[in-house]
Amino acid sequence: MIPNETLRIAVPSKGRLREPSLALLERAGMRFRVSGRRLFSVCSETGSRIIFTNAADIPVLVSEGVVDLGITGSDQVLEKAARVVEHRKLGFGRCRLSVAVHKDAPYRKTTDLAGRVVGAKFVRLARRHFESHGVADVHVIEIQGAVEVMVLLGMVDAIVEIVETGNSLLENDLVEMERVLEAEAVLIGRMEPRDPTRSEQLLRRIDGVLAAARYALIEYNCPAARIEEASRITPGFSSPTISRLQDPAWLAVKVLVEKAQTQRVIDALEAIGCVAILETELRHARL
Repeated sequence: MIPNETLRIAVPSKGRLREPSLALLERAGMRFRVSGRRLFSVCSETGSRIIFTNAADIPVLVSEGVVDLGITGSDQVLEKAARVVEHRKLGFGRCRLSVAVHKDAPYRKTTDLAGRVVGAKFVRLARRHFESHGVADVHVIEIQGAVEVMVLLGMVDAIVEIVETGNSLLENDLVEMERVLEAEAVLIGRMEPRDPTRSEQLLRRIDGVLAAARYALIEYNCPAARIEEASRITPGFSSPTISRLQDPAWLAVKVLVEKAQTQRVIDALEAIGCVAILETELRHARL
């Protein structure tokens, strides 16, 4: 039995979310070993337990209080209609839930599927999509295996399935007809945390990892006469850190910049005469 005082975090035991989830927890300072088919790992620093389980079960485990926190897809949370707190969007595992049909099928929009059979792993979300379009007589059946092949076998007329690159649909002669929703990995928690202090500590650590993934540290030497222009280019998170150099004509600047903007910022700094411009990858940042 797992001690009641132990913080429990559920992560997917397999699939596309497993490795990014483990990497996130490791960067958040959790020290653990993953061993074969063992269903949990113990964090050597805190005694917290990482529980490996099916991604579809995680929203239920969290809502029922079996675990304190869980990482799973936002689509799974919606499908289970789980009473949980969505603490953070994690920025990985992005995908979409879409209606797909055979490329030669006559269907062009959701209403064309009235009276037809649709296969789906996400039955609740599929039915809700059709009901929202006023199509109440679609027969949605649950299929947990290879959903795509069911169209080719003639078992269903369409599917509602997770799409990442779209390659699987193309390989099975299917095309996306409509998108149902966008999804990504999320960190969820119990409505009433068993140990708010420990849960909040882990959330702050994860925030630090997410911030580090978003920002880079830019350091550069700026002509003192151009510091106002440079500060407009790199305003920083709160404000840039500016230090004087031995040569009074120059200033040293450190600033956080969103990674998506770093090349544009570096080009702009260089254009006003800044030199020795360095970009440093962050591992953790408390903002």
